[in-house]
Amino acid sequence: MMKKTAIVTGANSGFGKLITMRLAKQGYTVIAGVRQEANAKKLAEEMKQASLFESIHIEALDVTDTQSIQAFKKKLDAYAPITLLVNNAGTAYAGFAEEVPIDTYREQFEVNVFGVMAMTQAVLPFMTSGAKIFNMSSISGLMGMPALSPYVSSKFALEGYTESLRIELASFGIQAALIEPGSFQTNIWNTSMNEQMIQPAKDSKYTSIYQKMMGYIDAQKSNYGDPREVAELVVTLAEKKQLKKLRYLVGKGVRLSFIAKQLLPWNLWEKIILRTLSSKK
Repeated sequence: MMKKTAIVTGANSGFGKLITMRLAKQGYTVIAGVRQEANAKKLAEEMKQASLFESIHIEALDVTDTQSIQAFKKKLDAYAPITLLVNNAGTAYAGFAEEVPIDTYREQFEVNVFGVMAMTQAVLPFMTSGAKIFNMSSISGLMGMPALSPYVSSKFALEGYTESLRIELASFGIQAALIEPGSFQTNIWNTSMNEQMIQPAKDSKYTSIYQKMMGYIDAQKSNYGDPREVAELVVTLAEKKQLKKLRYLVGKGVRLSFIAKQLLPWNLWEKIILRTLSSKK
């Protein structure tokens, strides 16, 4: 059997950890990139308990740090060729466009966009025909929502980058694709709204919209999907010889929402979003 080696960034939690474990179970040697030492130790212990430790190699990796990426790259000769790169590391900042500091937008793009670009450049020299690159995007990379412009704009940028990347690599037999989850139990919306939200001031004109957004998110929590569905999709696609699509949507209602946005006139789509956010749950 051909050796299968995968790199997963942001492997210590959420989708990243589940993807790492699922790939290891599928027979991949997985290089798990983790930014913080404490998280690396915790992940190592979890992998031992799951009897996957021998298949998973945990490496220090901060996708926003050039030196960290270069140090990581120097280790790849021992693992080459790389079969799969899963650019999963990401974060989400929330807030209203008028009130979010520009430096916050820059921090958002450093992880979700420039981090992906830097990792892709670092790993591509170790890939050959048949290899794949999965960039973890989001339904937010296809449609904007209020109070999420930092996250949404970074994912829109990632979509365009991946589209160009896929075409550039096609003649070399390397395939790039986007994984676009909706709302799952690792839900980044919930995290961003509670932990990384630029809160509107009490007298802010956006307070009412913020309250509606929080009400909508709270009402939807029971509908969040099982994140293992995303890990299963990644493994399924990794095992395919040919990826016929650029985008792979996953999650309850995401395909319907995407199709509706494509087909409906903008003014009608906008009315639906505004009505949804203002309705009482």
